[in-house]
Amino acid sequence: MTSAVAARHVPVLIDEVIVALAIAPGETHVDGTFGAGGYTTAMLEAGATVHAFDQDPDAIAAGQAMVDGADGKLHLHHARYSEMADVLVDEDIDGITLDIGVSSMQLDQAERGFSFQKDGPLDMRMARDGESAADFLNEADEEAIADVIYRYGEERRSRRIARSIVEARPLTRTSELALVVRKALGYRAGDKKDPATRTFQAIRIHINRELGELEDGLVAAEKLLQPGGRLAVVTFHSLEDRIVKNFLRDRSGQKSAGSRHLPQVNEIRPAPTFHKPAKAVRPAAAEQALNPRARSATLRSAVRTDAPFCNGGET
Repeated sequence: MTSAVAARHVPVLIDEVIVALAIAPGETHVDGTFGAGGYTTAMLEAGATVHAFDQDPDAIAAGQAMVDGADGKLHLHHARYSEMADVLVDEDIDGITLDIGVSSMQLDQAERGFSFQKDGPLDMRMARDGESAADFLNEADEEAIADVIYRYGEERRSRRIARSIVEARPLTRTSELALVVRKALGYRAGDKKDPATRTFQAIRIHINRELGELEDGLVAAEKLLQPGGRLAVVTFHSLEDRIVKNFLRDRSGQKSAGSRHLPQVNEIRPAPTFHKPAKAVRPAAAEQALNPRARSATLRSAVRTDAPFCNGGET
């Protein structure tokens, strides 16, 4: 049932995700971010039929061996997970899992340009189409580059970095961009964290519209899950986690604290589409020791109510 690729890849918080999904044999589940197939493999082994999505054509091609060995239980869709409600409009879905961000497979391939650990072309496109990182950095104005680095990398020195990028253009390699950022920020060998990390994260998120995709994907999951269906989402940084946390808070009918300085407004709210979310889960020390990427991971999960899909608050 498992492919060689999936057998090598153990996704973050896999045991905790499977517990949150509470898979019963014969159920139908969605893996919205197939990647190397780790979550899908665990779902199949638990007895589910799985619809797996990925916008990366390489992931879809690599997953065909899993399809062939799954006895009709695995269906691969070359599409974004935000599109799953349209693709699976006639399916009854019992669970959905999302592992947000770049996959280990993409990070490990230098030619994809996601990481500065290995030199490669400045690409960063998950779907392998549209504007590349090089296109953006070589064509955008300084202010636009600074805004992206500040917003998605939470980098306070974004303007200094953007100015250095514009001065160094054209940039075509990941090693070139990393060097520009390090020089701009005064990086020294032996520093605990490479200052290029935030900039690479920001550009990748911008190129792939990752936060917008997450927002759209959560709405698609709300629409697609049947009553009692389970949603499990793994995120890797605060921007993603904040979106998931706020979505589940709002959709479960939990009100924010508000301000004691402002008048209270009695608003009419739709019936909650999710029960109160489970407590956030983070990797145990043992998993963090084995997989450094796990250190920043957070799992949030919730169960769908029988309330109708609210479409952003409108039933």
